[in-house]
Amino acid sequence: MILEDELLSSYPADTTVPARLVSDAVARSGRVLVVLDDDPTGTQSVSDLPVLTSWELDDFRWAFENRIDGKRAAAVYVLTNTRSLDPTGAAERNREVVENSLAAARDAGVEVAFTSRSDSTLRGHFPLEPDTIADTASSLDGRPTDGVVIVPAFPDAGRVTIGGTHYARAAQGALTPVAETEFARDATFGYANSVLADYVDEKSGGRYRAADAIVLDLTLLRSGTPAESASAIADALGAAVDRAPVVADAVTENDLRRLALGLEEAERRGKRLVYRVGPPFVRGRLGQEVREPLTAAEAFGAGALGEDAPQHGGLVVVGSHVGLTTRQLESLLRRHNALQVIELDVERLLSDDPAESAGHVAETAERVTAALAQGDVVVHTSRTLVTAGDPAASLAIARKVSGALVDVIRRTLGAARPRFVIAKGGITSSDIAAHGLQIRRAIVRGPMLPGIVSLWEPMEGPAKGIPYVVFAGNVGGDESLADVVEKLSATMKPAHQKEMIHD
Repeated sequence: MILEDELLSSYPADTTVPARLVSDAVARSGRVLVVLDDDPTGTQSVSDLPVLTSWELDDFRWAFENRIDGKRAAAVYVLTNTRSLDPTGAAERNREVVENSLAAARDAGVEVAFTSRSDSTLRGHFPLEPDTIADTASSLDGRPTDGVVIVPAFPDAGRVTIGGTHYARAAQGALTPVAETEFARDATFGYANSVLADYVDEKSGGRYRAADAIVLDLTLLRSGTPAESASAIADALGAAVDRAPVVADAVTENDLRRLALGLEEAERRGKRLVYRVGPPFVRGRLGQEVREPLTAAEAFGAGALGEDAPQHGGLVVVGSHVGLTTRQLESLLRRHNALQVIELDVERLLSDDPAESAGHVAETAERVTAALAQGDVVVHTSRTLVTAGDPAASLAIARKVSGALVDVIRRTLGAARPRFVIAKGGITSSDIAAHGLQIRRAIVRGPMLPGIVSLWEPMEGPAKGIPYVVFAGNVGGDESLADVVEKLSATMKPAHQKEMIHD
């Protein structure tokens, strides 16, 4: 057993770094981070930033021109959903985002840097995505990328990096190397190494060697004052050339802020960096304070809670199949007696008879629409995970199932406006946002739980006015989904509370 306290005992102690130190440095640079988010769950650690599910020039112009609290946002999230695509499709989508964002930034007089946000448990198209970003940017402006900075740590969700090794927190202070978790056995994005330098070597097929990685460990990050550690980090990055892999430790928000100051200093000295990161990196990199979870009043907006508020129930959509999601669903059904539960049968969706699949989707949408008039509804895919013999075929199955969920939500939205929508799972929440609810532009308002689970405010389209909650499949405890539903359901009128019905 690896105990976190014992492992940390050989490193300097954590010390407070005010967020303002970072935000002031970011303001001086004027640089805007364009965050290519491979599913929408990357927004769960940030607040009050624009989110795009479309990446045409006009979308970026809106993001760069938009003002939140009177200021241009220091980052814009672009929901690429590339974790649901094959490598060719993922590369093409990354190219489109970089090309259009650079063109819009040039028109707006904005300098941008690029962040490839992916899974804190290391699943995704790596090194394909940062390589594509670097290739595209260089082809347009002639500047090479010196380093790819890899920061998967997500302390709020129990993922930390210590001594260059990435861990998942387990019970009673124990740490499990992430390659020993269920996430490393992913049918599409599995891997064998928890040491990040070795992971880079593995996933690149030896193109980026472990021996060439620059490791920014806790000893370096926590050395001296924030200014002194920033200078030391920038000095270490001075050796970065030709997309050198840079792996960074992080256990606390202070570590992320110290790292941010060092990265800002390295860029000030002329280094071009592309980031491959977990969710909280952007919060630390911008110097945002850790926002308290939204209240129900903040989630809906004060005007939505009165007698004239829509009294349809809320809709919870569950597509993720990781064990944690299944336990969360079980806890939700145990705790809440106002839920009607409708299952989307994956075997019927994958039927060789197209009429069988289409009929099941239509029937499910009708049942969901009718159930919303009575209260909150859960629609979930059958809990047996169906995969194929190879990663590409497994991904194709996942896309087909997600497409069916999208069709159900689109049909439902056309007939009844849910009071809120919660989507559980990365691909699920991405497809529902962009295609089911047809959200093109939104503002992420903040987390629903401490440091995790984001709420979006759609800014236009048929979902405008419906709080949309993005809930990753691999975060939270067993009761977290029930806690979020309870918070959002507390404003329902008592007449709409019914006994739970399982269909």
